[in-house]
Amino acid sequence: MTVPSTELTPANIVDFIGDIFSRRGAESYLGEQVTMSQHMLQGAFRAEESGAKDELVAAALLHDIGHYTSEFPEDALEKGVNNYHDTAGAAVLAPFFPKVVVDCVRHHVAAKRYLCATDPGYFDRLSEASVHSLRLQGGPMSESEVNAFRNNPNLEDILQVRFWDEDGKDPDLETPPFEHYAPILQRVVERFTVAQSQLG
Repeated sequence: MTVPSTELTPANIVDFIGDIFSRRGAESYLGEQVTMSQHMLQGAFRAEESGAKDELVAAALLHDIGHYTSEFPEDALEKGVNNYHDTAGAAVLAPFFPKVVVDCVRHHVAAKRYLCATDPGYFDRLSEASVHSLRLQGGPMSESEVNAFRNNPNLEDILQVRFWDEDGKDPDLETPPFEHYAPILQRVVERFTVAQSQLG
């Protein structure tokens, strides 16, 4: 089901995301040995495997959704351009998902920069493609950036999603399909929608 992005609602946002996975999930993932859908599904699988709450499974699944919503071309990083997929993805999800999900998506690139600045062993975990994108994204954070980033109330969850991001690059790992995770996404959306209506 193709849903125009201008007509998104809590009732169709999960179908919209599922359509993206169906149509474009087989695209290459910026020089990695997995496709975009394999990468995101592996992140969600790692989260679910660890017993994470629904919101973090959703965040792990959707952290790279901005590669599909940005106006930049898909090969932008290969051409040496930062496509800002983190902020693009967060902007699409913000009306439908709670802040912890949106923060994990918005800051997963910054989390890599943060970890490279604060964890001496983290850089060694990065793939060659991830090292390349790190350079385009500003490199490790400065001390002032690190101090500011630590103030995010969802810091622990953001960093955990980043770890699952790095673990989602195994060409031999089999995962459930998107349809397995769609009910989880819908639960998260529905809980957020109810909470927002109660605030209003």
